[in-house]
Amino acid sequence: PCSSSLLPFHPALLSPSPPPGTLNQAIKDVEALVKKEEDGNVHGVWLMAEVDHWNNEKERLVIITDKTLLIFKYDFVLLCCEQIQRIQLNFIDRISHGTFSFPKHSLLKRDGEGVRVFWDRLREPSFTSRWNPFANDFPFSTFTYHPVRNINDTFAALCDIQVFSEKLKAAAERAHAKNPVPGKANGVLVLQQPIYIEAYVGAMAFLGNQNKLGYCMARGNLGF
Repeated sequence: PCSSSLLPFHPALLSPSPPPGTLNQAIKDVEALVKKEEDGNVHGVWLMAEVDHWNNEKERLVIITDKTLLIFKYDFVLLCCEQIQRIQLNFIDRISHGTFSFPKHSLLKRDGEGVRVFWDRLREPSFTSRWNPFANDFPFSTFTYHPVRNINDTFAALCDIQVFSEKLKAAAERAHAKNPVPGKANGVLVLQQPIYIEAYVGAMAFLGNQNKLGYCMARGNLGF
């Protein structure tokens, strides 16, 4: 069995949607893509920024269900889901929470804190993957706060990575107990430690993050 799957999603496969309500419409769209038999019931939806191994941040909608962690790349301009990553909860073995850190001589930096979710403790990223900015075969995902979290209390709750971490731990432990993976230690280790990004230089990451290129900016009444 595969612990994580990354699937392209063609916008034409979405059912016709009602007049757009930007974020509310996006949440309805991604919830409609949850498969009852494969995923189970929805336990929560979050709007976060995913930080890749080159320090690029990209907007994501994230759902926790009975059986899976679903990460959606959603286009808020065209109102369509472009990609789904499905991670089995019973494979998740570690959750780290802390500030970001970089190698000693790195020119990069990132303020704030984040959450990193691991689902294969024994597999380390290959040398080729670490130096490939387009690699997506890492056995973990890293999230931080979305820029809209300070707009109001509604956004603060939707972007709360601490609550996300707690809900994910509880859901993963239930999945471990219900469907243990043979040969894999059960349970989820939660660590309070710096989140290390092994990147040294990144002009594209700097320009992209400064100009919010990983975000869909045109959202009607949602902006920042």
